[in-house]
Amino acid sequence: MRTLCLCSMVLAALMATALADDPKPNDKTLGQAPPEGAVVLFDGKNLDAWVKGNGKDPADWPVANDVMTVGKGNIQTEKTFGDFKLHVEFNVPYMPDKKGQARGNSGVYLAGIYELQVLDSYGLKPQTNDCGAIYLQHAPAVNACKPPLRWQTYDVTFHKARGNQKARVTVLQNGITILDDKEIEPTPGGINSKAGDDGPILLQYHGNKVQYRNLWIEPIK
Repeated sequence: MRTLCLCSMVLAALMATALADDPKPNDKTLGQAPPEGAVVLFDGKNLDAWVKGNGKDPADWPVANDVMTVGKGNIQTEKTFGDFKLHVEFNVPYMPDKKGQARGNSGVYLAGIYELQVLDSYGLKPQTNDCGAIYLQHAPAVNACKPPLRWQTYDVTFHKARGNQKARVTVLQNGITILDDKEIEPTPGGINSKAGDDGPILLQYHGNKVQYRNLWIEPIK
């Protein structure tokens, strides 16, 4: 009996240590300024760098207080990009009466065809349709989400597909690596483009008032 109690105490101590060592979401890159050579996609002033999902008409999501809020329809950058580093800050609304994909849903499409999910997934076991996932392909390694109504960051390194090599992506959410050099394939809901093509950054309309700010992209040469 004494041995059993001792084992239980050791196990509890190990679990507590493991929990203490778990990485915690942080604000290390929140508000980070774009480096020299980066392209500013949104600095809080206007949507001059963006067009509607048809690729032609000016984007018209609401902009106020240095923030853009998801409006009607997808928007995408007018410029296209190949390999890049991308910084995104987002804020999901508090929707306690909703569940699953109806709760703070949007998405950041890399090259216009690979969806990095935005969602209120705070406290959930990571799945392939949760925040930080490449939609229906890769779940985040850990849940690095903050609660809704708090600003969060994505820091993305993306290499486009070449020949027989698939596109690859590394994602840090709130300073924590959640996807580490993962091979990815196109996901539903993006633009009509092929893997390997340079493409825009697309922000998804999913009916929820997700907010974005401080978006910039640094091409990798």
